[in-house]
Amino acid sequence: MSKTALVLRHIAFEDLGSFADPLAEAGYAVTYRDPTVDPISGLDPLADDLLIVLGGPVGAYEETIYPFLAAEIALLTARLTARRPTLGICLGAQLMARTLGAKVAPTGLKEIGWGPLTLTAPGTASPLAALDGVPLLHWHGDAFDIPAGAERLAATALCANQAFALGPTILGFQCHPEGWGHGFERWLVGHAAELAGAGIDIPKLRADAARFGPGATAAGRAMLRDWLAALP
Repeated sequence: MSKTALVLRHIAFEDLGSFADPLAEAGYAVTYRDPTVDPISGLDPLADDLLIVLGGPVGAYEETIYPFLAAEIALLTARLTARRPTLGICLGAQLMARTLGAKVAPTGLKEIGWGPLTLTAPGTASPLAALDGVPLLHWHGDAFDIPAGAERLAATALCANQAFALGPTILGFQCHPEGWGHGFERWLVGHAAELAGAGIDIPKLRADAARFGPGATAAGRAMLRDWLAALP
């Protein structure tokens, strides 16, 4: 039988990206749910072999404004307590960090663009080794502290906490290692107001996606294959 992966997607164009192929190769049947419209409070948080929580343009601390976040935090609380395999990207990692008791807050700046990670020693010894030196997509204004007991895996000049792991089953990324090439124009249109407000050079961001997207895609897929293979 296939393994199952539940993917929580908050905005249509922020999907699995290049991670879809390694998941299929590893035998995962993927189901997307949008917690903004699909109730998740009745789901068994431990039922799926893998939970992936994707990004979105809201804060992990804004459940009063966006009540659906409370249901995600409840699901993650049960999931992470049981140490079931869970992967978070951007907002997803922020929600995981918050659930694990770490602070998530605005940084006061926008890190939007392409650049490599600086791996820590634990990061170099982890599946993130496949990402070493590879420019990845960064797109955030909030950041997480490292949860108690977790290892900090990577940083950039603008954000000290770019990835964390709690054992072999829990992995969170502030950046977007899923790689973006085809479909990146949806990001530029969908986040047009944010880009304008941050004064981002959109033609340069588009050109960098074309330049760095293929390498980020290959590295991200290699990283995910290694992480999935190491799951107990």
